[in-house]
Amino acid sequence: MSSLSERLTRGTASSPAQVDHARRLVADWQLLADLAFADLTLWVPLSSGGWWCVAQVRPLTAPTSRPEDMVGEEVDGEAAQLFVVAHRDGAAVVDGEPDRSGRLPRRREVIPVRHEGVPIAVLAKDTNLAATRSPSTLELTYLDIAADLSLMVSTGTFPPTSLQDAEMGPRVGDGLVRLDRAGAVTYASPNAVSAYRRIGVADDLAGADLADVTCRSVTDRVSGEAAAACIAAAVGGRYPVPVDVEADSATLLLRALPLRAPGAAPGALVLLRDVTDVRRRDRALLTKDATIREIHHRVKNNLQTVAALLRLQARRMTEPAARAALEESVRRVSSIAVVHETLAGSREDVVDVDDVLDQVLPMLGDLTSIGPAARTRRTGSFGELPAAAATPLVLAVTELLHNAAEHAFVEEEPGVIELVAERTGDDLVVRVRDNGRGLPAGFDPAASDRLGLQIVRTLVTSELGGTLTMGAPQGAQGTEVVLELPAAGWPRR
Repeated sequence: MSSLSERLTRGTASSPAQVDHARRLVADWQLLADLAFADLTLWVPLSSGGWWCVAQVRPLTAPTSRPEDMVGEEVDGEAAQLFVVAHRDGAAVVDGEPDRSGRLPRRREVIPVRHEGVPIAVLAKDTNLAATRSPSTLELTYLDIAADLSLMVSTGTFPPTSLQDAEMGPRVGDGLVRLDRAGAVTYASPNAVSAYRRIGVADDLAGADLADVTCRSVTDRVSGEAAAACIAAAVGGRYPVPVDVEADSATLLLRALPLRAPGAAPGALVLLRDVTDVRRRDRALLTKDATIREIHHRVKNNLQTVAALLRLQARRMTEPAARAALEESVRRVSSIAVVHETLAGSREDVVDVDDVLDQVLPMLGDLTSIGPAARTRRTGSFGELPAAAATPLVLAVTELLHNAAEHAFVEEEPGVIELVAERTGDDLVVRVRDNGRGLPAGFDPAASDRLGLQIVRTLVTSELGGTLTMGAPQGAQGTEVVLELPAAGWPRR
C-alpha cells in the first residue's frame, strides 16, 4: 500500500501545499468523526473523471457505517455525482435518500475540502442510521460543533496550519467545553466537569470565563497564564499549541480550537485530557535518565583517573616491556572511557560508534610511535549500537588497529591501515586491513598467545556473539582481519 502523500499526488490537485493541507486534515480528522458520529473518507478527483478514496477514519463515539476498507476504491458516473457537485459548487451536499443497499442503512454528506480557495478533494461523511436515537444535550452539542468544523473544512480554515499529534492530544470523549465569542462556557461535558473538579474547581462551569477559572485553579502561575493565553488565542480565532494545566492534585492537557464557521456565531472548542499519571511517569523517566547519564559521567571520570595513574606509573618504569604493557593498558582504559563519555551526553541507551571512533583514532596516533608511522583511514559507517555492544566492539577495533600499527610494517616503510564497516540490515561486518608484510608463515590466530589477539577473540566471540578470521586480503599484500557480528548476538541491557 502506497503512502498517503503518494495517493494524494495521483489526484488532479496535487501541489506540495495542497498535499500538505490534505495530510494535516487526515492527521486531525478523528476529532470531526467523533463529533459527527460518522465515518469519514477522503476522495480526490482523477484526470480520468473518476474519484479515488485515499484515506478513511471511523468514529470512536458511534458504531461504524463503513466496516469495509474503502482506501483504494474508485467510483465514477452516478456513484460519484455528489462528489462532482460538492467539488464544483464548493458547498456541502446531502444525499436526498438514505443508502440502504448495504447491510447498514446510512446517510451521506459530501463536503468540499478547500486550500487557499481552491477545492482539492471532497470529504464524505457517512452516518449509521441504524444507531440513531433521541439525542441528548451532549450529542446535540457534538453535532453542532461538527457542523461548524465541516463548514471550516469547506472554506479552508480547518485543519490548523501546523501538524497535530492526534494520538497524544485530548479527544472528544476525554472532556469537551464550548465557549462563546467572549470566552464564556456555553456547554461543558460531564468528563470536562470532572476534569476541572480534579484541579479544584467546584463551581458550575456554565457561564464562567474559562480562561479566568483555569488560571485561578492552578498553583503554578506560569502554567495558569499559559492556559489562559491558549484559551484566549482560540477565542480570538487562532490555533494555539496545546498546554499543560498543572495543579497540586492533577495535570490536564488542554487543547483549544477556534470555531469560525461562515454564518455561525464565533466561539471556541476546548478539549481536555487528564494526563496526571502520564506526566508522573515522564518525570520519573527523566529522573532515571539523568541518573544513568550521571553514572556514565562518573564512570568516565574514574576511568580517566585510572588511566592517569597507569600513565604516571609507566613513566617510572625502567623496564621497556613493563612500560609498554602499562601504556597498552592506558590505551584500553581510555577507549572504554570514551564510550562512557558518549553515553553521558546521550539520552538514549545507544552509542554512535562512528563518533566514538573519531575520538579514539587520534589517541591511537599518539601510541604508534612504538612502530613505523602508519596512516589510518575509515570507510563505511558503523551506525548506532546498543551501549552494551559498543564497548567491546570499540575495544576490539582499537586493539586490532594498534596491533597492525605495531607489527604490520617494516621499519622505515610507513603503510596504510584501513578500517571498513559494512552494514547488512542490522548485522555488521568490520574489516581491518593493512598493506604491510603479512602474517608469519604458519601463524595460527586461534593458537596465538598474544594478549591483544586473545582480548579481541574473547570480546568478539563471547561478548558480541560473532566470528573472527585473519588472512591475506584477496589479491593484495598485507593482512585482513574480518569481524562478522550478527545483531542477534549483541548484548542488550
